[in-house]
Amino acid sequence: MRIALVSMPWHALEMPSLQVGLLHSLLTRERPADQVTEYHGWLRWAEFLLTHSDGELTPREYMTVADDQVFDGFGDWVFSGCLYDDEQWGVDQLTAYAARTGTSVDSVLRMRPYASGFIAEAAREVLASDPDVVGMTSTFLQNVPSLALAREIKRIRPEVLTVLGGSNCDGVMGHALHRNHPFLDYVVRGEAEKSFPALLAHVEHGTAPADVPGVCWWDGGTSRANREAQGTLPIGLLPSPNYDAWQQDIDSSPVAEFVEPKLVVEGARGCWWGEKHHCTFCGLNGSLMEFRSKSGEQLWSEIKRLVERHKLLDIITVDNIISMDYFRDFLPRVADCPWDLRIHYEVKSNLSREQIALLARARVTHVQPGIESLNSRVLGLMDKGVSGARNVRTMRECENHALTCVWNYLYGFPGERDEDYTDIIDQLPALRHLQPPNGATRIALERFSPHFMNPALGFTTRRPADIYQHVYQLPAEELEDLVFLFDAPAAGIRGEVEQRLVEEIDRWAAAYPSSRLFLEPSADGDDALVIHDEREGWPRRTHRLTHWQAAAFRELDHGRTLPALQRHLAGAGYEVPLDTLREWSRELLAQGLVFRDGDTFLALPTQAVAVRAPGQDIWLRTGSPTPEGVA
Repeated sequence: MRIALVSMPWHALEMPSLQVGLLHSLLTRERPADQVTEYHGWLRWAEFLLTHSDGELTPREYMTVADDQVFDGFGDWVFSGCLYDDEQWGVDQLTAYAARTGTSVDSVLRMRPYASGFIAEAAREVLASDPDVVGMTSTFLQNVPSLALAREIKRIRPEVLTVLGGSNCDGVMGHALHRNHPFLDYVVRGEAEKSFPALLAHVEHGTAPADVPGVCWWDGGTSRANREAQGTLPIGLLPSPNYDAWQQDIDSSPVAEFVEPKLVVEGARGCWWGEKHHCTFCGLNGSLMEFRSKSGEQLWSEIKRLVERHKLLDIITVDNIISMDYFRDFLPRVADCPWDLRIHYEVKSNLSREQIALLARARVTHVQPGIESLNSRVLGLMDKGVSGARNVRTMRECENHALTCVWNYLYGFPGERDEDYTDIIDQLPALRHLQPPNGATRIALERFSPHFMNPALGFTTRRPADIYQHVYQLPAEELEDLVFLFDAPAAGIRGEVEQRLVEEIDRWAAAYPSSRLFLEPSADGDDALVIHDEREGWPRRTHRLTHWQAAAFRELDHGRTLPALQRHLAGAGYEVPLDTLREWSRELLAQGLVFRDGDTFLALPTQAVAVRAPGQDIWLRTGSPTPEGVA
């Protein structure tokens, strides 16, 4: 058989499609007689825009839609007029949405007229290999571009079979996509590495795939949805992805001058924390929460092969959360390698300072630790299993080890109170030397999240998110099953407190590049500590701590309550009354030298000052449909 594997816009321009590369390797192993081709539609679309707009619509405009406007549905809207044979479809809905939200739609309005020409060209290029089956993967904003392509392929060559899979097809979403789009012959729900080859075997023999778990198929005019697979695939049995075709395309593409190509690897699937405590807002893993990971030796072998083959040193891992085993059997291997790698990883925010130091030694330069909040009570509402002080300590240690720390401040949780934020807002100016969040964002209601699955947690009413009104021409009851995001009455803070949080985080982001707060041992050779305060908005000054205060401040590096601090000082030979410690802690708090989380005080100065490169991307869109991650 001849099989074309396709990934459409709006995949990240700088990275290959892991899904396509993995399926290519798998088919080569499982079905060696098949001829497999690839179509990198995201690259072709960026090239098409650049060429046909005479350079006005560059990859920068593409990346704005792909990265910054995920929650606006704009990437899907660009292709919806093509899908529905009406270039004016959804224009009024889009402009009304833009007016309500204050979001710019200039770029997507200029892109829309090119969509139909691109889809026609894409169909011709895919069909040039004379495929029997076209398999498309859909994540993020790839639904409508993929549907438009499938429709065009069936119009030109009705005998070619179209298959759609990916995270957008999980659960009821996959069945809704199938039954509402008859030009899709099959939809694969869940992990495709087992079901796709099994489906191809049925296609080859002309039999119905009634026994293939998760597959949606047509029984006459009826859409059938097979029960999804019970259990998950052992990830260690999967092959390494094949990126050869992508390498050829990116090397010869005019897009290359706009991006720094990166390799994508997968060490684990699922979330080991979510198996025990599913974060209430997170719907990322859908029906596949069970955590599985490759051995550290296998993952390193895969990275080594890819780096040697493609001569690229930037590595993006798509794991939702790092396997804790990797601190023993993977990261030390990377730390010992001679290459100057740059690795991105999603981690949990309660890592020890030793673990953060190992990440840095292992060339991990970007971490996404899922900090989400600095208030312990709100973190409890999320079921995060971490305190606000521990999150701040993680931020401080990332600064110490020059790790780019990517996170978002989330709010809008049922049960949160104004006072959960006011004390934090008052302390945010003291954190200006630490890496700020991308912004303050009200949480979205995601399918598969505990908030969605259990209305008793606070979201008792919901409807498909407003963005889908300018994306799909479908009845409301079908959107209920098809979409991932939902709107619900706002919970938690609002009004003045919400505005203060957003504004203070904006000030934090503006002040961070020129703010420093760091300590060093005294040059006099005694046990004193010297703290240099160079934060924006604070008086430039130097603090010198001696005797018990120096010893106490060293203890606050770990985060201590005052009674615990008193005990540690006594053990070091300093008998300090609790009232004295209370007065001293108030002074430190007023000077912005400590962070207070309930009864816990944490020292804020760093022990190193990282070099800060301007203009770096601070959010890498990896394998999840939301920027906040799940760690």
